[in-house]
Amino acid sequence: MNAYTYILKCSNGSYYVGSTKDLTRRVEEHQSGEGANHTKKYLPVELIYYEEYTRIDDAFYREKQLQKWSRKKKEALMRGDKDLLSDLAKKVFVN
Repeated sequence: MNAYTYILKCSNGSYYVGSTKDLTRRVEEHQSGEGANHTKKYLPVELIYYEEYTRIDDAFYREKQLQKWSRKKKEALMRGDKDLLSDLAKKVFVN
């Protein structure tokens, strides 16, 4: 069984982070207005990033982690910018 943590970009430029066992179905639900309240308001949405896990609880844990991240940190993750991710993580603990 696969599970996913994903990031959608909404029409207003905001990001939505979620997790699911069926990525295709869940993105379709968001796109049709059957997803979360936030994505319903800002259609259309676009899948711009996802991570795959073997367990849904791991995907859910990662979802909750990413939801706390700043926009800059999420964008660094999506770009694969490990140096900036590291710098941004250090700033959290230094402040």
